[in-house]
Amino acid sequence: MTPAARTQAAIDLLDAITQAAREGGAAADTLISRYFAARRYAGSKDRRSVRELVYAAIRALGERPQSGRAAMLALAAKDAVLAATFDGSAHGPAPIGASEPMAAEGLHPRWFEQALAASGIDAAEQAALVERAPLDVRINRLRDGELPAGEPIPGLPDALRLPAGTDLTPFAGRVEAQDAGSQTVTLATGAAPGMTVLDLCAGAGGKTLALAPMLAKVGQIVAADVDRARLSRLMPRAEAAGVADLVETRLMNPGQERETLADVAADVVLVDAPCSGTGTWRRNPEARWRLTPARLERLVATQRHLLAVGAACVRPGGALVHVVCSLLDAEGADQVDAFLADHPGWIAEPLSLPLGRTHRGGVRLTPAHDGSDGFFVARLRAPC
Repeated sequence: MTPAARTQAAIDLLDAITQAAREGGAAADTLISRYFAARRYAGSKDRRSVRELVYAAIRALGERPQSGRAAMLALAAKDAVLAATFDGSAHGPAPIGASEPMAAEGLHPRWFEQALAASGIDAAEQAALVERAPLDVRINRLRDGELPAGEPIPGLPDALRLPAGTDLTPFAGRVEAQDAGSQTVTLATGAAPGMTVLDLCAGAGGKTLALAPMLAKVGQIVAADVDRARLSRLMPRAEAAGVADLVETRLMNPGQERETLADVAADVVLVDAPCSGTGTWRRNPEARWRLTPARLERLVATQRHLLAVGAACVRPGGALVHVVCSLLDAEGADQVDAFLADHPGWIAEPLSLPLGRTHRGGVRLTPAHDGSDGFFVARLRAPC
């Protein structure tokens, strides 16, 4: 591909990504993979170059652009080499017009910047939300075998930070890709041998697999979710990790979760609730173009419902752990306040974790301060 053709490919992909963001379609990574699967003539350098252009534009634009061309023009305005590829060649973009509309650069949508500021997230922290994320893995101590070369992460003895692009396939079962922040908040459960743990929003099992070694093969994890496709991926991963005997999966119907879990009396319930994902925008920066105030309101209502479901499954004196990969108080500290108001006798316990800072009723991790994804976690103790 010529440089001009690469620019046009980036424009085409950005058109698809902005449409998907507007209509709730596939993620950027998926769209990029599909695009090149249909264009086998594109070599590895072409794919890498186009991908870098696409993500440079996504990270540079807080608001969803009107078009892929407007997005690329914003980059071209600061890059003469890129601007020269708008040359009107056979496979390249048309020349830049004198008064063409150009997307405005910015970190986040304006309404969201205000929400972050209200949650105590300053400008430096906001900027870190769209920087590139590292590749972290969690070592599975229940499996023997070779480990990839990486740097240890202080305070997390089972964590390694690897060079970007490291192939994890040869280490399947021995390591799992998991951000240092995700590993940290799992420690807030205090899971220990002999416990019964309910992973209420288990998905494909990332947190379940992190909890299993904490039980040292003694105890039980009930992994529940409403998403059949995601939950179906959990047990093969548990088999590969050597912890399948500890895990029972349960598929729940939305709105009928309590019926499915009526017999569960857990020592710890982990509610890794659906959330805005703002703490993971380094990995999915186009998600800034998807979140709206209305969607955030729906997520907050879902979280509150799931916390009530989880509380009903906690044995007397047990713990409910609320986790969101979000930096917004509406999804974190405010949820804790609302829960405690609705559940007399429960308390928010102090947490001491290797990453993060105390924030109201819990601990908050941020990319700028902790070098991890952003999270809020709180451990709520039931009355005896």
